[in-house]
Amino acid sequence: MTHNVRVAIDVGGTFTDVVKLVPETGELRFEKVPTTPHAPAEGVLAAFDKAEANLSEVAMFNHGSTLGLNALLTRTGARIATIATRGFRDVYLLGRTNRVPMYDISYRKPAPLLERCDTFEVTERSLFDGSVAVTLDEAEARELAREIARRGYAAVAVAFLHSYVNPAHELRMREILAEEAPGVQVTISHELSREYREYERTSTAVLDAYIKPIMHNYLRTLEGELADRGFDGKFLMSRSGGGAMTASTAREQPVNLILSGPAGGVVGAAGFSKLIDRPNLITIDMGGTSLDASLVLDGEPVLYHGAEFESLPINTPSLYIHTIGAGGGSLGYLDEAGGLQVGPKSAGAMPGPAAYGRGGTEPTFTDAALAVGYLGTDTPLGGELTLDREKSLAALTPIAEAMGISVTELARGMIRISNTKIMGAVRAISIELGHDPKDFSLLSFGGGGGLVAVDVARELGIPEVIVPPGQGAFSALGMLMADVQHNLSRTCVEPLDSLDPARAEALFADMEEEAAGMLADEGFAPDARVFHRSVNVRYLGQEHAVSVELPDRIGDPRAEIAAQFNELHERQYGHVMDDPIEVTTLRLVAVGVVDKPALPKLPARASGESYPGGIRSVVLPGDEAAEYALVAREALLSGDVVDGPAVITEHTATTVLHAGDRLVVGEYGELNIRIQHSEKGA
Repeated sequence: MTHNVRVAIDVGGTFTDVVKLVPETGELRFEKVPTTPHAPAEGVLAAFDKAEANLSEVAMFNHGSTLGLNALLTRTGARIATIATRGFRDVYLLGRTNRVPMYDISYRKPAPLLERCDTFEVTERSLFDGSVAVTLDEAEARELAREIARRGYAAVAVAFLHSYVNPAHELRMREILAEEAPGVQVTISHELSREYREYERTSTAVLDAYIKPIMHNYLRTLEGELADRGFDGKFLMSRSGGGAMTASTAREQPVNLILSGPAGGVVGAAGFSKLIDRPNLITIDMGGTSLDASLVLDGEPVLYHGAEFESLPINTPSLYIHTIGAGGGSLGYLDEAGGLQVGPKSAGAMPGPAAYGRGGTEPTFTDAALAVGYLGTDTPLGGELTLDREKSLAALTPIAEAMGISVTELARGMIRISNTKIMGAVRAISIELGHDPKDFSLLSFGGGGGLVAVDVARELGIPEVIVPPGQGAFSALGMLMADVQHNLSRTCVEPLDSLDPARAEALFADMEEEAAGMLADEGFAPDARVFHRSVNVRYLGQEHAVSVELPDRIGDPRAEIAAQFNELHERQYGHVMDDPIEVTTLRLVAVGVVDKPALPKLPARASGESYPGGIRSVVLPGDEAAEYALVAREALLSGDVVDGPAVITEHTATTVLHAGDRLVVGEYGELNIRIQHSEKGA
């Protein structure tokens, strides 16, 4: 009996995707099951069953969940409190005074996750250098802990002034809370961020506390269910920064999971870019509720610090991902002016698009794609869900009649609006960051990505669309490629010229020792631990910094830092200056290396053989019908060529290409589509 099966499960807003890989046989299986918002663990267990994955044979389970994100979106997290240094209880509620977006007079700050009556303070004070100005008043702290227990808070965030330098008071406050309020979940800010900026660190702690009871209970329940079914392998969670973290760590620091939903796909894209020798990719991941756009540069995803959720800072590393409300379940409607809109509101998992036959009556992008022929009733989604064309047409009809156009004209209009929104997302992560889309290939995945990718690429001048194997569940596949990752940092604000190399080395060594202990606790041997050092650097007087990679243990790194910083600053901002350079933060990424699965290669077709195919009618602009070749992706082999127009169906998704486009199947089963730019797409 094999005990090396890998399984990854990505819980989305509409579907839960599962990938099973058996390294010994090369079996790679993609499946979908409906997401179960009322009982998330049930959907995950159903995904194991659908993939026929015997849990006693699973060596590693990688999981991505939107549970924490959804709790934030719907404001259904826990009732929480904050504890601050006396005199600083309002740090979280005051936030920053800058207005984002600037010049928008209609802007209103998003509702905070707690009220002022939920903020508390305790007597203590550390200074910026870590020295203690006022010791923690433990009697006061104990009385406060009892008050928090009496009020029934589920979690509390502790964020003391300058605890990033000296965390002793936060650690002691946690001990007191554990003694006096044992049922309350506790987050202490320095364990999430060892950096200056009190508001950002407090906000991160509050976000963590807000979702901690939900995520803690969910992961505990899921771990128990898995163990009861015989699972004794490694359980990893996808994290916002692109790596993975053990489930036990995720329970204690769930803020790292908030933006993890699309991270698996970007990690997978980076790994896949190396396999197919496409180092620069624009990625679009179109699911049931949203679309995520991101970049892969030189084979690596773009990482940044300073992510936000609805203007609330998250001071942990995250992948650079731009998300919009454009998915298969995005609803079409007429706005107050009578104009057609699509999204961001979605039909969700239940009832879903009208075509699913689960009670939905409002038209969605999926219904529009079915009406024009991109989707059909001949290929069940996930092998089980047969779409209902009549229900789609019935849902589209009221809006079409109100606009005085045909149903298919309305459907094409909805698709065009979605494409325009997606192009805006791609521009945001390419052109607006100084990159020309023409220099990239477009990697498309997610259940709906293949329906829009060719049109988006044509409009933006992108020469090639690549559709990876198992595109509908590619984010789950990407999770199998993620290493365990810990991000540590130390604030060190001082001029680069004055930086003491010995002090910097001591701070890095301290972080590496801490990280080595965490990785050892997670079962990683010394030869499976890798440390990456970097430094945040800026010109004196600047607000934000650039991250500079730092070679390990070079004697005096200052000249190397200055040279790299100037090069990066010119690349990102178009200029360099003669101003003094200032270091702000030392960073360490500690990686626990996991065995990467080898993707199976697709055999080539024997000479003289051909793939089977059929015909599907697709409605073009002007309500003209055209015949598109209908090809099952499962029937294609390496080297096969499909000339557009064609619809490529598969178990978890559909890909559309138009007249003049040419598809060539790669050795890993990827679809490489060269775009015809001499004429507009259908």
